[in-house]
Amino acid sequence: MGFLLGAEALHLEYPTRVVFDSVTLGVNDGDRIGVVGRNGDGKSSLVGLLAGAIQPSAGLVRRRGGVRMGVLSQADTLPAGVTVRQAIVGEAPDHVWASDPKIRDVLAGLVADLDFDASVDALSGGQRRRVALAELLVGDWDVVALDEPTNHLDVEGITWLAGHLNNRWPRNAGGLLLVTHDRWFLDEVATATWEVHDQIVEPFEGGYAAYVLQRVERDRQAAAVEAKRQNLMRKELAWLRRGAPARTSKPKFRIDAANQLIEDVPPPRDRLELSRLATARLGKDVVDLIDAGVRFGDHEVLRGIEWRIAPGERTAILGANGAGKSTLLGLVAGTVQATSGRVKRGKTVKLAVLDQQFDALDEIAGDRVREVLARTRTSYLIDGRELTPAQLLERLGFAREHLSARVGELSGGQKRRLQLLLVLLSEPNVLILDEPSNDVDTDMLAAMEDLLDSWPGTLLVVSHDRYLVERVTDQQYAIVDGQLRHLPGGVDEYLRLRAAQAASGPTGEGASTGSTGGDSASSGAAELSGAELRALQKEVASVERRIAKLTDEIHRAQAALAEHDHTDYTGLAAKTAAIEAKQAQVGDLEERWLELSEQAG
Repeated sequence: MGFLLGAEALHLEYPTRVVFDSVTLGVNDGDRIGVVGRNGDGKSSLVGLLAGAIQPSAGLVRRRGGVRMGVLSQADTLPAGVTVRQAIVGEAPDHVWASDPKIRDVLAGLVADLDFDASVDALSGGQRRRVALAELLVGDWDVVALDEPTNHLDVEGITWLAGHLNNRWPRNAGGLLLVTHDRWFLDEVATATWEVHDQIVEPFEGGYAAYVLQRVERDRQAAAVEAKRQNLMRKELAWLRRGAPARTSKPKFRIDAANQLIEDVPPPRDRLELSRLATARLGKDVVDLIDAGVRFGDHEVLRGIEWRIAPGERTAILGANGAGKSTLLGLVAGTVQATSGRVKRGKTVKLAVLDQQFDALDEIAGDRVREVLARTRTSYLIDGRELTPAQLLERLGFAREHLSARVGELSGGQKRRLQLLLVLLSEPNVLILDEPSNDVDTDMLAAMEDLLDSWPGTLLVVSHDRYLVERVTDQQYAIVDGQLRHLPGGVDEYLRLRAAQAASGPTGEGASTGSTGGDSASSGAAELSGAELRALQKEVASVERRIAKLTDEIHRAQAALAEHDHTDYTGLAAKTAAIEAKQAQVGDLEERWLELSEQAG
């Protein structure tokens, strides 16, 4: 494979810190490299150095002669006063760009919903981002560097982008550098991973899953070496303490150093132990949406929503941008009023929302982080240990030196950590996450997921991060044509549904949604007699009741499993088998429900 570009002994230093120290790396033909690391460790700086946008303090960046490199940075670089057409294809005549299948594919995948002659000045931030990505991808590049390209893309857009990048070049041609927190996307596209940390860039083979396996092994080996070192230090300390007073009094600094080596054992990087925050008791009734709808003027966003949210339910809501996901969450949270139907809330519900805007932090922007934490309880009991809010924040990857910073001065990632902690410390029993992966690195996402795994309340998630959705939720729903549809097949079923809907066109929308209670019906439903249709609807209701009953039994069985004696392996195996059998029954019933719903229309 031919060399494309690389760096030798790269050093980057600012007055307050060193970003890179003696980094040497290269990109060859066929490389598809994902770049991961904590926020602030230098991922974007690395891309800037390789692209020539940032000059190193020392070292060299080399590029093969004639290599063309295209870069999508996080900055908004669209020129003012141009149209979408001009931004993407310039002044090229329509017959020129329209005859290029690559350009047509990019336009259909990223900006099909935008007016080609609209001014970019009138677009939202997310729309401008998609135009900038399209502008880059229609170009002919040997190396493409993308810094957080999935921001503002929905699940369909991310799936399209993964397919485009996988097919953009022949197998052993072209180079890709990909900075992203989207782990599903990394696994789909990357064949190698660079981890940026502690002033170095460490290479790993494979995508995100392979990187995690290798990193765990690296950390295990480092822990073994550290354990041996500490054993040596303990032996030395024991020797010092056993010595005569005359001998131990002279090298006191050695005793202090040995004690420090023993006591100052760093925890695993970004480890999270917020697994059992106290939550208020949640009764049987959570939130019921009964034939609920929302209309803004003449525009109907949601209609006929039937959703009875259960205690401990873990649900993700999927849908295209603008489909009404945030509106649905607003109905649940009470920030949006239903214009039809009704919303019923349980008396014991204590709801909290982690939104995209940091609205709650705007009110305390002038306060120091330490002052904000001082207004909460002085300590919280976590895993049998009393921890202060400041200690909890540190476990979310928040550096101690930033506790004295004002909230308004924090970076996006730091604000997200503080926002999450404040939400959790309010001890809700219903938690709504609206795009929680924004401004968060992969380590922080793993920490958040670890927390949510054992969080006992009701969890509702809207996210374009497929990995997070599949990791923390048990079921997925989609908003299609203003209605809520269950997805027994998860994200894959949603993508198939959307593809079928796009292929059938406007005339097929009613059949493709398959939603019960809709205004339109499939051709199969139209041929049914009234008695047959009522029989089908009756069986649908029966299946739904059985699913709800089994789901409740599974939740109770899981709670009993958690309380069971962990040394009783036979009993644990029996309980686990019983739970899996019930889950299989639910899967079969959901398939039957889907068949009946399609027949009933």
